[in-house]
Amino acid sequence: MLDQLIEFDKSFLIFLNNLGSPTWDGFWLLVTNKRTFIPMYLVLLYFMCKSLSKKGVFFLLISIIFMIIFTDQITNLFKFTFERLRPCAQVGVLEFIRQDSCWGFGFFSGHSSNSMATSIFVGLMLRRTHKKLIYLLIIWSITVAYSRIYLGLHYPLDILCGLSFGVLSGYLFYRVFQALRMRFL
Repeated sequence: MLDQLIEFDKSFLIFLNNLGSPTWDGFWLLVTNKRTFIPMYLVLLYFMCKSLSKKGVFFLLISIIFMIIFTDQITNLFKFTFERLRPCAQVGVLEFIRQDSCWGFGFFSGHSSNSMATSIFVGLMLRRTHKKLIYLLIIWSITVAYSRIYLGLHYPLDILCGLSFGVLSGYLFYRVFQALRMRFL
């Protein structure tokens, strides 16, 4: 059963990755670059901080910092525990995808988990004033996640697990922020 799932994962990656073309490569490289969305993060941070006291902003920043550290470190723990090579580093897959060789482990995707954690956290924080924002953020997160498949850096299962973990992380740290806020403000 596990072997069939892994084979399906490889086949699905090859199919999705080969839908790409050199015309779109620049766009997907931009989407996958973590620095691309810094202006968006700053705008979202402004809206989250707008109605908070100085203590509230402090607890918000602490919650966000720990969420990013937690999500990133758990992702790395999984990568070095499972040691599943990235598709672009795996013989038998690399030959069939549109990507140069790379290195490292890919299970599960840090881009997927971090972007989804951010989406859930921010969406929950701003749900009263910006009700539909969470849907746009989830679409953004899925787009970032897909960029990793497009570039041959992750299998679809890496992405799915990363997105799922991101949902849990974003919700958990939203609850942490709410608990800090109730306790100290």
